[in-house]
Amino acid sequence: MDLPEFVMLAAGTLCILVFTWQFSVKAGRYHGVYRFFSFESILILFLLNWRTWFNEPLSWHQIISWILLMGSILPAVEGFRLLRSVGKPAGQFEATTHLVTTGVYKHIRHPLYASLVLLGLGIFLKQVSSSGAILAFINTLAITLTAKREEKEMIVKFGSEYRVYMQHSKMFIPYVV
Repeated sequence: MDLPEFVMLAAGTLCILVFTWQFSVKAGRYHGVYRFFSFESILILFLLNWRTWFNEPLSWHQIISWILLMGSILPAVEGFRLLRSVGKPAGQFEATTHLVTTGVYKHIRHPLYASLVLLGLGIFLKQVSSSGAILAFINTLAITLTAKREEKEMIVKFGSEYRVYMQHSKMFIPYVV
């Protein structure tokens, strides 16, 4: 990693820390601590692989990478839209006042986190390496821990309504996981 990439890493990490503090920890939503590691691993993956994004554009790993990267957009956009319109947040978008169980949330409980997993895997596949594989694993593990911690918070917030919702939806992949 050269100096400009190190500066981007430092600046990115600072932004992620501020975001984590402001939108999660300060508000008592501790799932953001785990999510910090997801954001950080994605940032490092990007900094390791950004120079190879358009190399060998028809290679298998580039094609799958672009599919995953493009596939990460829809659950994120739809998830944010539904959180704002149906969840009716009080202040920050995570502070929903209504449980969202329609649209993409009808099938998966965590479309935003599924999007981060797809994003991390897509960036990893830009240039497959052992360090990239470790970072992709850290991202997936961090997102899984984030989702599990957030589900505990949602059970406290929404009670049995959330427990019933969990029985009728999957965590990340419709009909699978």
